[in-house]
Amino acid sequence: MKGVSERASLRSGGAKAGEVFLARTKSFTRRSRELPANLQRTWDEHASHYVIEVERGLGYTTVADSVHFDPEKLFGRRSPLTIEIGSGTGEQIVEAARTHPDRDYLAFEVWVPGIAKLISKAVGAGVENIRVVEADAQLALPIVFDEAIAQEVWTFFPDPWRKARHHKRRLVSADFAPEVARVLEDGGLWRLATDWDDYAWQMRDVIEGCELFENPYEGERPDPNDPEPLRGGFAPRFSGRVETHFETRGIDAGRRAHDLVAVRLPREGASSEDE
Repeated sequence: MKGVSERASLRSGGAKAGEVFLARTKSFTRRSRELPANLQRTWDEHASHYVIEVERGLGYTTVADSVHFDPEKLFGRRSPLTIEIGSGTGEQIVEAARTHPDRDYLAFEVWVPGIAKLISKAVGAGVENIRVVEADAQLALPIVFDEAIAQEVWTFFPDPWRKARHHKRRLVSADFAPEVARVLEDGGLWRLATDWDDYAWQMRDVIEGCELFENPYEGERPDPNDPEPLRGGFAPRFSGRVETHFETRGIDAGRRAHDLVAVRLPREGASSEDE
């Protein structure tokens, strides 16, 4: 396991003292703009409850090396935690929090109007068990969490970076998978979905190529468009995944969603009682 200082170096782009910070290739960037009056009022009245203010690192969507999240302190209780990477306007996470008040939900999002809409939905639904961080999860995960703190991590409809030359910017990658595995407890689930076929195949390859995960649906639901059409590896639709406007837009364009699941394998040295 990487030490905190090493993980922090990865998160901050690897710059050493006195060196110029060079950001990594971003999977997404902050897209802030002035909020409409109604969302600004919602933000002013309710953001203090939902939004976690953090000390920033060298880039605005980074967090400082000293930032640490204790879920029990954030939520004021000890409950099963789900982390959503890329919450958009909050359609998914607010509905999950509403239907599962016994669970806690922590979202990472960089689009400020989306965070404001998430807050508005949360207030309207009367849910208290959501917190959101304006930060790039790919940069923040390696530093802000202890190991094995979440039951589930969700990555639904991340930016597909459609052009082949931009595929390296995709969030779900061989480098990112071990960080997701680190924050998941043994047996925890990484749930993913995308409506871009080649990204679905990439997600499948990342899961099955990571020794820390198992694909429980390996070989199932073959995709005839797959370069390996008999390989499969896709999950049934997660019953807890709502149809967001991102998915609806894909359906209208003639695409279909692929769901995937990765199960966190037991850590080395885990006893049967731990499992």
